[in-house]
Amino acid sequence: MTGGIPATGRPEVRIDRSDVGRRVSVRRLSEVVDGRPVFRDAIGVLESWNDHGLTVVPRSGESVTFPEDLLVAGKAVPPFPARRAPMPEATPTELQRIAAAGWPAVEQQRLGGWTLRASAGFTRRANSVQTLGDPGLPLPAALDAVRDWYAARSLPAYVEVVTPGSPPGLAAELERDGAAQAATEVRVAPLAALAAPTREPQAVRLSRTADAGWLSLYRRVSGEPAVERAARQVLHGGPSVWFAAAPGPAGEPPLAIGRITVHGAWACFGAVEVAPDARRRGLATTVMAALAARAAEEGARGGFLQVEADNAAALALYDRMGFTTSHTYHYARLSQQ
Repeated sequence: MTGGIPATGRPEVRIDRSDVGRRVSVRRLSEVVDGRPVFRDAIGVLESWNDHGLTVVPRSGESVTFPEDLLVAGKAVPPFPARRAPMPEATPTELQRIAAAGWPAVEQQRLGGWTLRASAGFTRRANSVQTLGDPGLPLPAALDAVRDWYAARSLPAYVEVVTPGSPPGLAAELERDGAAQAATEVRVAPLAALAAPTREPQAVRLSRTADAGWLSLYRRVSGEPAVERAARQVLHGGPSVWFAAAPGPAGEPPLAIGRITVHGAWACFGAVEVAPDARRRGLATTVMAALAARAAEEGARGGFLQVEADNAAALALYDRMGFTTSHTYHYARLSQQ
């Protein structure tokens, strides 16, 4: 008992440790002034509840932590009601920079206006040179420098070519090199529409970290120690990162997962995966809705994602959700010389 507030048996507390990851409303004893208790309220994601106390992440993103015996009342509440608002404006270059900030490579180095990125081979996005701006060298010399930089790290040299955004003539220069290419579309949509699914998003659990269950469904993490370390660093990097999971049966991996990074008015979706035996049940939409609601709570108004141009199933899903194409980019792999 603390300050006259019983630690157990409180009928006003309608949440417990199983509600971690849900959006909750809590009231806690803040202080006692002149013998009278002063209470404070918080609404946000219940990030943790353990022997050290409770942590709630409200709209501001700044965690509120307090001992369990100061909890006076608590209940689960619906996801944040995202208000309809115009989608923010952003150029292809701006969106690519936001995406890079939300997927930060383990090692980065500038080459003029370009950014060389390496992460032990974990994803092409974190192991390619982003060519936004002038490299400060003639294009053939710049590409030679890129080739040498990646060779020193025993990595293939991938070049990210953004249309529009990369220097004029870069695509032609790469074609002369005989570089293979993989095309990607960048899709955008108003966030409020994404936060309104047909299923109940409160079943989804949110977290600031990717636990073992989440990682077990994420197909891009290998068992190689160096790659796994890089993957964890990249996945948890970014301005405001949230992971979502639609829980499976007790003791089983989640049925679906997703990730979002919030960067001002924009939120970038990624790592949306559904277990093979749980597909065609709307779980991807539900996971994205929960993430969109959290991003909207932090002030984002637009959502975007990157999808490979030959992924017909994903493109069809994003079409139904209202995503439209902002721009495209592709990766070109430099030849060995």
